[in-house]
Amino acid sequence: MKKTQKILMTTFVGLLVLALLLAVLHETDVLIGGSLADDHQTEFLAATVMELTTLAGVFLALRLFKFKSIHHELVTLQAPALLKWGLLRLALLEGQMFCNTYLYYMYLSPTFGYLAIIQLLCLPFVWPSMSRCVAETTEEETA
Repeated sequence: MKKTQKILMTTFVGLLVLALLLAVLHETDVLIGGSLADDHQTEFLAATVMELTTLAGVFLALRLFKFKSIHHELVTLQAPALLKWGLLRLALLEGQMFCNTYLYYMYLSPTFGYLAIIQLLCLPFVWPSMSRCVAETTEEETA
């Protein structure tokens, strides 16, 4: 379980650092942003797709371990299942957060920035601490 928790924590921090690095590189003008700012049709399409996938991804990532089949797999297989589903959950949140950050700087549209902030605010709810990893792989007692 400890190895799985370390892998999840490394992925969590690594993807967060990548998004932060992207923002720092654009803010310090190492990378130039706004290259797609004049293309309004693709901006509308990208904004629509990212709004829908972000909302669906946040909901799915936060509720993923509550689905009966996934919860049953987490309880029976524990560490391997936690690694598989935990990485999926992090990819849903942080992968899209990275995409939204990139699109924010490419289009200079606050829509993508707000979507990335929404996903950033969801990250404490999936923080892969050891106690959370153990709690998610044990059966809950219902009163």
